[in-house]
Amino acid sequence: MKKILETERLILREMTQDDYSDLCEILQDKETMYAYEHAFSDDEAQTWLEKQLNRYKNDGFGLWAVIEKTSGEFVGQCGITWQDIDGETVPEIGYLFKRKYWHNGYASEAAKACKEYAFDTLGFDRVYSIIRDNNYASQRVAERNGMKEVKTFIKHYYGMDMPHIVYCADKK
Repeated sequence: MKKILETERLILREMTQDDYSDLCEILQDKETMYAYEHAFSDDEAQTWLEKQLNRYKNDGFGLWAVIEKTSGEFVGQCGITWQDIDGETVPEIGYLFKRKYWHNGYASEAAKACKEYAFDTLGFDRVYSIIRDNNYASQRVAERNGMKEVKTFIKHYYGMDMPHIVYCADKK
């Protein structure tokens, strides 16, 4: 398992197939996945994991496992992926955490570390977070990460048109 970065309380590392059950605890929880409008099937969760493994190989980054240092628990995933915003491909900081670990500041801590990594290690001048309009907790994480709302757009996903807010931060 390749460690990517470390914060005060967290280690972010590449996921492996061994993380499948922990990933399912996130992706198959309907309440956690409310902004996606559905919980994932076993096959969809496996495809999600394989997509991250391919991103590590092809892009050098992706969504990483977030491990709480003290307990060694897999608490969520956070990282950087290429995303499309109205035909423009941009680096996005994304995050999803197990519901039992919400409200501990883990998402903000991991997202801030990913922003620094995007600027300092990957050399990006700008990063984004693309957040569903009804996902207020994730919007607050983006704001705590120094991001500002720059636009809205409609993403077509799972047979629905879903309004999204685009947040952005520039390298200082």
